[in-house]
Amino acid sequence: MANNDLKNAKKAKKDEFYTQLVDIELELKHYKDHFKGKTVLCNCDDPRISNFFHYFSYSFEHLGLKKLITTCYKNQSRDLFSKSDSERAIWLEYNGDKNGNKVPDPEEIGINYFKGDGDFRSQECIELLKQADIVVTNPPFSLFREYVAQLIEYNKKFIIIGNVNAISYKEKCISAT
Repeated sequence: MANNDLKNAKKAKKDEFYTQLVDIELELKHYKDHFKGKTVLCNCDDPRISNFFHYFSYSFEHLGLKKLITTCYKNQSRDLFSKSDSERAIWLEYNGDKNGNKVPDPEEIGINYFKGDGDFRSQECIELLKQADIVVTNPPFSLFREYVAQLIEYNKKFIIIGNVNAISYKEKCISAT
């Protein structure tokens, strides 16, 4: 049943699957030392509902992050099942706790609007990608190859949490070493 749902989602390009916070915590605990002093980009995540943004913003000081940037694609709705049909997309920038309460408060988070749609392939998003040391996200399943190729092109370190079948993709620019 679940396998059929994934196949149908791929065909329909409906591949907006949100990663659970517990899964993010279980995986990223192994990389704590890699984040110290780094700028992390989550460029396939609506920061208002993204568990990646939640994890990194609430763990900002613990991980010793320099900056957190999170972007979304055309989604202005808090609805988990939004159709991403808004004409404006946002990106958030968080530089850590300023008031000492160890909580990422709205006034500490910079909300910025894209001129375009927030697609990770857009020039605006590429400029944010250039600022990042590490990219962490769950990219769109239907664009996985293109997404990874872009990360390799810009020589970015990355952690992708996604469908296990993606590791079997054969692409000339991707190699497991």
